[in-house]
Amino acid sequence: MEIVFNSGELEVLASRFKILAEPTRLLILAALCNQERSVQEICNHTGLLQGNVSKHLRLMKDAGVVACRREGVWRYYRVIDTELLALCSYRQHATI
Repeated sequence: MEIVFNSGELEVLASRFKILAEPTRLLILAALCNQERSVQEICNHTGLLQGNVSKHLRLMKDAGVVACRREGVWRYYRVIDTELLALCSYRQHATI
């Protein structure tokens, strides 16, 4: 079976792979797999610095991977890309 993409579809696909190609973003995604977390909770969970986490979350938000809600001075992030959430369940069942 041959798969044919038009140029627009290729751009979207390449953009998605670009977001996932960064190990730090995958680490953040793993921290958000099963629950919404604040930036500070993500930092505590991953060991990453706040500035670094915020930068990657902004890129992931712009790409439609995560969403953010504000509660007071805190921002809480969650995964909204349902196809990427499937990776979370795969990770839980994989034996490495």
